[in-house]
Amino acid sequence: MTDLHPIRLFPDDDAVAHVGAGLLARTLPRPEWTHEAHLAAIAWLVRKRPDIDLDARIVAIIAGYNESVGGVNDDHHGYHETITRCYLAGIRAFLAERPADESIHRSVNAMLAAPVGARDWPLRFYRREQPLSLEARRNWIEPTDSLMDID
Repeated sequence: MTDLHPIRLFPDDDAVAHVGAGLLARTLPRPEWTHEAHLAAIAWLVRKRPDIDLDARIVAIIAGYNESVGGVNDDHHGYHETITRCYLAGIRAFLAERPADESIHRSVNAMLAAPVGARDWPLRFYRREQPLSLEARRNWIEPTDSLMDID
């Protein structure tokens, strides 16, 4: 089967910093807010901005960015609590296994090529319809299977 969405890798650390800092500053152009950018920005925040309490601030960071570029956070679009928290846990676990001194773009590119980087990765931990529900968009839904199985 051909992948409909080939992975867009990051050429260097500056490219990862661009999406991470752009998310925080709400200056990242909307067309650049791709699946890969979502994951890279979170990885950059985890690795490079430990001063930010992501557990407390992730909603405000992503929802605020969405609104700043003309998007909405409603019952059908924008911030998704369960998918975001699932990826946050997976990214943290993935990065914890990488060398601490590895460049951020190498870590991100490895993550994008790994199972945790797949667009449908969070779906493997839930019954089919559950992570796509309105309840899951608004609130954290505990996974059916452990998130610590990031392979």
